[in-house]
Amino acid sequence: MNRDTGGEVDNKTMNPRRVSKPIQIGKITVGGDAPIVVQSMTNTDTRDVMSTIQQIKELEDCGCELVRVAVPDSQAAQAITAIKRATPLPIIADIHFDYRLALAALKAGADGLRLNPGNIGDPIKVKAVAQAAKERNVPIRIGLNAGSLPKTANRELTTAEQMVESALEQIKLLESLDFDLIKVSLKAFDVPTTIEAYRSIAARIAYPLHIGITEAGTPRTGVIRSTVGIGTLLYLGIGDTIRVSLTAHPREEVFAAYEILKSLNLRQHGPVLVSCPSCGRAEVDIVKLAEAVEKELMKITKPIKVAVMGCVVNGPGEAMDADIGIACGQGKAVLFKKGKKIGVVEEKDFVRVLMGEVGRLSERL
Repeated sequence: MNRDTGGEVDNKTMNPRRVSKPIQIGKITVGGDAPIVVQSMTNTDTRDVMSTIQQIKELEDCGCELVRVAVPDSQAAQAITAIKRATPLPIIADIHFDYRLALAALKAGADGLRLNPGNIGDPIKVKAVAQAAKERNVPIRIGLNAGSLPKTANRELTTAEQMVESALEQIKLLESLDFDLIKVSLKAFDVPTTIEAYRSIAARIAYPLHIGITEAGTPRTGVIRSTVGIGTLLYLGIGDTIRVSLTAHPREEVFAAYEILKSLNLRQHGPVLVSCPSCGRAEVDIVKLAEAVEKELMKITKPIKVAVMGCVVNGPGEAMDADIGIACGQGKAVLFKKGKKIGVVEEKDFVRVLMGEVGRLSERL
């Protein structure tokens, strides 16, 4: 079963979610009617067990549900045993080229594999991995990236078409080995290419899809690129698990992933902050106030909607629509709770009083 981080919300304005075959990765269900799963990848040296465990704990604390670790050698594969003992989160081993690392990771207790059968090479080696995974009921993600397509890919096709055809070939190979615990990803840096690839394969297979924009960049630009790509696919009903790939601490990926899901009403996890962009009508430093509230809200895990508004145009309406809201004026603000005015607050007390109400509401949820 999935962790209690909020289920999916009915959103009739979106395309119906694509029906996919559910698979089990540890205790987490991916696909079917399970909530869309948030995952990330550690950027520690997997062989440094304590650092890797610490980072996984940080990811767990902010709601990550699946964690992938790099397995560049046998020592990293063996480290999975100790890592697994220290965390309840399912661990996915990221494998490239050497099939023996996949076998070692499975023996060490990995809950999932991410590999590209095309770069494993010899079908006999792929067969060995598939057999070992099947014996342990461990799924394999066929992970294709636009920047590392198989040498056999037809270069006369578009990049998206090459990704789809390569994935279908690798699915066919695994199926021929009587293995169907499959998840698929087709990632590119280019957003239109990624969307084209996923739309194409979504209509041709029933396996769950892991979606994302690869090498999206730093948070400033990467979140935007990922939101456009992942958000579009989710709106189209495509996607069973997501990763926002950022050049940053991986917890930033988890925060961004949940914001994407919350913006489409697909998951409820943690608070939602509504804040105005500020303008010449504002009589307080709304930017400073919103940043202070956002920092405090990182301590809250309940799905509470909080509004921080800076003037009388939209302020009262947005603040009344939130669970807890504040509409600021010169030196004072009106405080709202569940649509009702509950008091007037002095400017020096804005954050303290607002967060006090948020905390009390959080305790009752």
